[in-house]
Amino acid sequence: MTSMRRTGAACAGLVLVLCAWSLGAQPLPVAKPEQVGMSAQRLAKIGEVLKQEAADGSFRGAVVMVARKGKLVYQDAVGMQTASVKMTPEAIFRIYSMTKPLVSVAAMMLVEDGTIQLTDPVSKYLPGFDKLQVSVAGKDASGATAYTLVPQERQMTVQDLLRHTSGLAYGEITQNAPVKEGLERIGVYSKDKDFDARNLAPAEQVEKLAGVPLAFQPGTIWHYSLSSDMLGRVVERASGKRLSDFLDERLFKPLKMKDSGFWVPAAKMSRVAESLEKDRFAGRGFLLVDVSSPPKNDSGGAGGVSTASDYLRFCQMMMNGGVLDGARVLSRTTVKLMTSDHLGTFIIQTPQPGELLLGTKGYSFGLGFAVRTGDGVAGVPGSAGEYMWAGYAGTYFWVDPKEQVTAVLMTQAASPQRAYFRKLVKQLVYQAITD
Repeated sequence: MTSMRRTGAACAGLVLVLCAWSLGAQPLPVAKPEQVGMSAQRLAKIGEVLKQEAADGSFRGAVVMVARKGKLVYQDAVGMQTASVKMTPEAIFRIYSMTKPLVSVAAMMLVEDGTIQLTDPVSKYLPGFDKLQVSVAGKDASGATAYTLVPQERQMTVQDLLRHTSGLAYGEITQNAPVKEGLERIGVYSKDKDFDARNLAPAEQVEKLAGVPLAFQPGTIWHYSLSSDMLGRVVERASGKRLSDFLDERLFKPLKMKDSGFWVPAAKMSRVAESLEKDRFAGRGFLLVDVSSPPKNDSGGAGGVSTASDYLRFCQMMMNGGVLDGARVLSRTTVKLMTSDHLGTFIIQTPQPGELLLGTKGYSFGLGFAVRTGDGVAGVPGSAGEYMWAGYAGTYFWVDPKEQVTAVLMTQAASPQRAYFRKLVKQLVYQAITD
């Protein structure tokens, strides 16, 4: 009986893989998995597992899309979008830190325009950033931790913002007390809502952040931070446009990412996915950002919204070397630069990017993406040269040029277990490769 149930589930999953294309407009051309070296029956395991997790209360619902060799081979929508609405592939998600690759691409477009150089000091665009100080931990006479302020040894650069070596911090992550207190004081960090830095107008945000000390000397340590938010401010100053307008004009419209932005219009609010009121692993709820109206600033670090379809198109553009459906948004050489290791052996990584995201070593960081440095070391399937990132509320994507795989997981569960679900989907995608 158990065997029959499993066979039935596998067959149902197989039918879904082959027939899910009727669920809505497709982000990429469709192929049967076997046409591009994957197994429909093996891919069906993804839906089986996620359906059970949704039934167990791990998250309200999820959308997964997988492409190989430029063809959509799998999509599934499991569970619920809200308490009363079933999840669909068209659901809109808060992508939090998956906004970072988007604003990184925006910055590199301006590099390609000749407007920005990676070695430019950030102070060229943001007033006050030439006078930042660094908060250094030490011990006082009693042996307690004490902090002193010292001048920055060199200014942060645009490259530092892109690779998170600027010395900036997140209040949610840093243990440096003066930095955490300063970020809370100016309103870019709150104990009540994680990763919401959208409540200051851009000029005010820059001015106030310039008065908060750095957590590290620029260019010395990889530290996940507000760097991408400041990168968004650089894009705005260099382009003369609001970040959302720049991205809409240069990235979203050319790639037909019709549901991506920094807020959701009233007509689309019924498609926004919501989290459970109580996370089964944390024993509490996680308050997510309100996306129903335009924010005071477009947070390049954590403010974006998107769909699985839109983000898969972005991933495929990167896989293709900067072009999709005839629309070129980056050069092949720029994509290569962005997805190369920019930390080397001279920048301290504690933790490494892969440890922060997946709980495993094996990844360095490029310009907006974690980059896999070898086939081994990492405790998840993948290939050297693969790149990826994820979002606070459970979203995840990766691009593997060697295997020609792109995949997106969308959910709204800011759970302590979100790394587990990222790894779970990743391993189930790779086990379905047959060629």
